[in-house]
Amino acid sequence: MIGLILGTSEGRKILSLLNNYTEDILVSTATEYGGEILKDYKYSYLNTNPLDLEGLVRLFKEKNVSLLVDASHPYALEISKNAIKACEVFGIEYLRYERPSCVDKFKNEEKIIELKDYEELYDKLKNIKGNILNTTGSRNLDRILSMNLKNRIIHRVLPSVKVMQECIDKGLDAGDIISIKGPISYELNCAFIKEYKAQAVILKDSGIQGGTEEKLRACVDNNIYGFIIGRQTMKCNNVFYDIEDLVNYLLDKVKLK
Repeated sequence: MIGLILGTSEGRKILSLLNNYTEDILVSTATEYGGEILKDYKYSYLNTNPLDLEGLVRLFKEKNVSLLVDASHPYALEISKNAIKACEVFGIEYLRYERPSCVDKFKNEEKIIELKDYEELYDKLKNIKGNILNTTGSRNLDRILSMNLKNRIIHRVLPSVKVMQECIDKGLDAGDIISIKGPISYELNCAFIKEYKAQAVILKDSGIQGGTEEKLRACVDNNIYGFIIGRQTMKCNNVFYDIEDLVNYLLDKVKLK
């Protein structure tokens, strides 16, 4: 059975292409929502719970996974590290789909700054006078809040009851929460910047599909800072940046062509 870890729209595209040849696929997502949006796809087994290393090893053994495609989000490092370790346990070939970055085209923009971690981010944010728009998601709220900045920070998060409750539990004011599912357009990014009088945007390098280019263009055109938390690179063989190249390689390996 082919294993497929999903966390991006490209992962669904990979699944769609594989469905032209087989349904013998184990799909794993980190959330129930991730499973709900797969109702029109075909697979033999669906997991919608976050799994640690032990859980992955157990699942791969139970479902007899012979090859794994990791199409998780570029910043979901923990699941990728555990997936690689689980594959090593059984000698399963690990294939990684990595979203291409779109940050390089903005490297000459003075106010677009790529940072390696949140410590570097703090050194930049402490000098910002005015409001800040945080688009790194609810999982990074603690990192931002722990900086104890005096600025007003508006947090853009997913529109789910669970996420909203997390925001409230952490003491966020409802007026400082934008609940919306991305990616969003350049025009809407500009509207948020103007509405909240933001002087800086915090974002991830989530690629074109993740709306990064629209955010950066909005920062440039509104003459505000865009602080990018850079990706941590992970060493592994068989990394693909093109969906069709990955699927063709996969089909050759499992003799489905």
